[in-house]
Amino acid sequence: MEYKTKQMTSAMLIFSGLVIVIFSFAFELTFGVLEHVLPGMIWVALVFSSILGLNRSFLLEKSNDCMQGLLLLPSDRTFIFLGKFTGNFLFVLLTQMIIVPGFFIFFDYPFQGSIPLLIFVLLIGMVGFIAVGTFLAALASNSRMSDMLLPIILFPISVPLIIAGVESTSLIFQGASFAEISQWVYLILVFDIVFLVVPYMLFDYVMEV
Repeated sequence: MEYKTKQMTSAMLIFSGLVIVIFSFAFELTFGVLEHVLPGMIWVALVFSSILGLNRSFLLEKSNDCMQGLLLLPSDRTFIFLGKFTGNFLFVLLTQMIIVPGFFIFFDYPFQGSIPLLIFVLLIGMVGFIAVGTFLAALASNSRMSDMLLPIILFPISVPLIIAGVESTSLIFQGASFAEISQWVYLILVFDIVFLVVPYMLFDYVMEV
């Protein structure tokens, strides 16, 4: 359905594009300042565009009680979580592929760090954020104020992940090696493992709420 309508991806890409354009015209930053500020801008765009996608991830199943039909299937309900997580991650991955180069182009920033290391940090960071976001989106979908409730409960939980992501990305922009950012990478990986395992174990109970 998303392939036909493009509703989720278009909303995420339009928001991300607006963030890039507004930041690029609002700030006249030198290379030294950009080195410290640009990682935070990238994560702001990624996190808030992801929220738009997560808010819509369970909306399709609300109409005609489609979620009840999925729950009645004779299979493990955690496959619903895995399917939603995979879909949300692919949409965010597509957005990442456009957002990150867009920042470099609009700010005319000559990136001098390790590109594979930057891609690795952004990917593992988004894995944890999408995992906990998908789980909480399922929990918030039963509320009438799901659009407002999801950011309120998601941001406090994901603070360690966002801090580790911004710090490690900032160090990569300064030319740091893996050894220099390893403590932040390990924190992100621990967060990923916890919030992939816990939602997988509890998703069945969330669907019963």
